[in-house]
Amino acid sequence: MSTAATISIAETCAISKSFPLKQFASYSPRHSLPAVWMRSGTSKGLFIHRHDLPDAMEEWAPILLSVMGSSGSRGKQIDGIGGATSTTSKVAVIAKSTRPGIDVDYTFVQVAPDQAKIDMTGNCGNIASGVGPFSLDEGLVVAMPDQSEINVRIFNTNTQQTILETIQLSPGGKFREDGVCHIPGVEGTSSPIKVAFLKPAGSMTGKMFPSGATQDTFTVQSTVFGAVHIRVSLVDAANPFVLVDSDSLKVNGKRVWPIASEHELIALAEEIRREGAVRFGLASDVESAALTRGTPKIAFLSAPTHESSDIDVLAFSMGNPHPSIQMTGAVCIGAAMAIHGTVAWQLSNGPLCQSPKYGMKIEGQSIASPVPVRIRHPAGVIETETTLGMKGEGNIDVEQVAVIRTARRLFEGNVFYRA
Repeated sequence: MSTAATISIAETCAISKSFPLKQFASYSPRHSLPAVWMRSGTSKGLFIHRHDLPDAMEEWAPILLSVMGSSGSRGKQIDGIGGATSTTSKVAVIAKSTRPGIDVDYTFVQVAPDQAKIDMTGNCGNIASGVGPFSLDEGLVVAMPDQSEINVRIFNTNTQQTILETIQLSPGGKFREDGVCHIPGVEGTSSPIKVAFLKPAGSMTGKMFPSGATQDTFTVQSTVFGAVHIRVSLVDAANPFVLVDSDSLKVNGKRVWPIASEHELIALAEEIRREGAVRFGLASDVESAALTRGTPKIAFLSAPTHESSDIDVLAFSMGNPHPSIQMTGAVCIGAAMAIHGTVAWQLSNGPLCQSPKYGMKIEGQSIASPVPVRIRHPAGVIETETTLGMKGEGNIDVEQVAVIRTARRLFEGNVFYRA
């Protein structure tokens, strides 16, 4: 070693005096947590058994924040396994259910990539699509011999709603991962997972239309554009969404989207989302609405620009444009497209629409099968199938909305965190 590169004992002592080693001597023990990392739909998340976490849910936050690297990481999650985006910073907590007619309970946790905060106010449909495969591979659900597919009934504790997943099986009764199904936003193919949200209306508010109307018009005071008059549908199906008619986003007669810069668009979307939270009844004012970015969610809708889709969508997730679309967003929009008078219904029932595509059940008996509707998003097109239900008194509600997803188990083992 050269003299220039050598640090003498005297120099070492001088350094230790300037930076006393005892100030670095605090000890934070390393803990391990059994977990599985999965690509689920167009998201990635950590799948954990409920019994491996503390009984008190209030104690989950420091563990999951440390695991993901969201404790003071400034959005990079460099000291954890999170991918520095909202779609790659998610957690599913699974337990065998004791509820009648339910196989497993599932709790979704959104871990903020840019702050030390978790959000459990809503569900994630993409992560939900991995719950059935995880439950099979972990032995929480057991298939009968020679079954080629299985239905798994999942209760989402966030929204108190039930999801029915139809999953392909391998010869050994586990999740069959390989297949020919491709979904936009994911490379390659896998076996299809049919994810049906049963009676998805009222996931957080108890009502499909919490404002009492299928469509609302209000004004948002934008810090960038001033007063912006917008037309929206406030729809709570699978998750509450503010569905905005993008054609109403005009300033001085000119459309804001897609003309606005991304920074301006993000700011406006958040301002509309906060106002929507108040009108949903999920926040008392826009200031408190800013504290919970996970719900309600927001999406800009446009009439289809090509015959390959029925509606065009730009969704937002945790303050940023979504690279594709939340699965619960597709479910919510698919449901709204079947209800007369909503923004989604109006935009999708233009000259390219030839006939209604929703299915229908009367007193539980199917009289019409749904036809897939195509929702175009930045990564491609997602299809949903909506079935409406009618009871004897003539009331119509959304019986179910189904979407096809895929999933893949990426690794299993122990993930480390600091208490």
